[in-house]
Amino acid sequence: MTPLLGRRARLRWLHLIIGGALLMPYFLVGTAIVGSFRAGANVFSSPVDQLIAFAFALPMASVTALFPLARPLSVSAARALCGLEPDRPLADGPARTRQARVRAALWYTLHVALGGIVSGMTLALTPFAVGVTVLPFFAAVREAPVLDVPEALDGPWLPVLAPFAGIAMLAAMAGCAAAAGALLADRAPVLLGPTPDDRLAAAERRLAGLAVRNRLARELHDSVGHALSAVTLQAGAARRVLDSDPEFVREALTAIEETTRRTVDELDSVLGLLRRTADTAENAQDTEAAGFAQDTTGPGLDALDGLLARCGVPVSYTAEGDRGAVPGAVAREAYRIVQEALSNALRHGARGGPVRLRITVRAEEVEIVMDSPLPARPSPVRPGGGRGLRGVRERAVLLGGRTGAGPHDGGWRLTACLPLRPGARELP
Repeated sequence: MTPLLGRRARLRWLHLIIGGALLMPYFLVGTAIVGSFRAGANVFSSPVDQLIAFAFALPMASVTALFPLARPLSVSAARALCGLEPDRPLADGPARTRQARVRAALWYTLHVALGGIVSGMTLALTPFAVGVTVLPFFAAVREAPVLDVPEALDGPWLPVLAPFAGIAMLAAMAGCAAAAGALLADRAPVLLGPTPDDRLAAAERRLAGLAVRNRLARELHDSVGHALSAVTLQAGAARRVLDSDPEFVREALTAIEETTRRTVDELDSVLGLLRRTADTAENAQDTEAAGFAQDTTGPGLDALDGLLARCGVPVSYTAEGDRGAVPGAVAREAYRIVQEALSNALRHGARGGPVRLRITVRAEEVEIVMDSPLPARPSPVRPGGGRGLRGVRERAVLLGGRTGAGPHDGGWRLTACLPLRPGARELP
């Protein structure tokens, strides 16, 4: 009896009853349409008229189910009552495409059609079957006009067979409800499942989340990584002259204090970017695709002087053109690129070697060129390292620019060209 009266079968039966209740407004409109053509006739007393009204009701139900919000309501009911298998997912969110709306309308029409049939059987057949079951035991039931037994069937064997007939009718009704519920459960993943567009949108959301995490890692790598490199270099230099040059040690400790304080402020700014992006998660893919080009928070080219003074290595800085003509988003990315280039010079360049930085602002782009000396012996590669140049490239490409890095005149040169009117590009 579990397939017919188990918990899942009862929930599916309830789902069908809800479908029958949803059908009623359309059915009443259908009876009004049929009644307008049959003046004076009682539509509810004619099975043919009721079938015609039922036929009028289904197209009206289909039209109303084309609205986008019909799908999430149907999905919620199906998940709660249809007893679906866990490996057969349903779509989330309103139906945005025509294919999704048509599928949702087909599901809704099937739901109300089967629900109307099963609800009608439940309301009409249940009292009749119960009456037939108890027919031999109550004379008042045998005399009831609703159970007017034909003379051909009215015989001495009727009291014996009536209970079995009543139970058979109830079992047949439960079987019909179970079959209808199983049909809805089988069609739910097809009609309410994700369409190819839904799967594409879900993949884009996942990619957007990964892009946001990658952006956060890049921001932390550039700001915090540079600060740690500078602090390490300054602390090491101070340790070596701790007894011989107290004034230099004092200056180094002051520089360390300023660097760490500024880095904490930048860290707060980066975490603020993450929080704002999380608050607007549904637009995250557009924000990241543009490389947060609309976000101008954080240091720009005007903060380069302080960065170069605190970096811990001598830097020869040349600026050409009007830095004020550089848009805030481009200036911010340019600052981060210079910061990362300095970090690479601190980690992998010759200690104490001079670094040359040239920033040229042209009519259409800003060019960054940094030359640093190579050490006599290559620096060992740290586990998990090697992301600095990749981050520089990502920043430039997201703005529509380009980068280059490699040996040049016995040293190492990093170049980056950023357009002043950035156009976001996908990373290859």
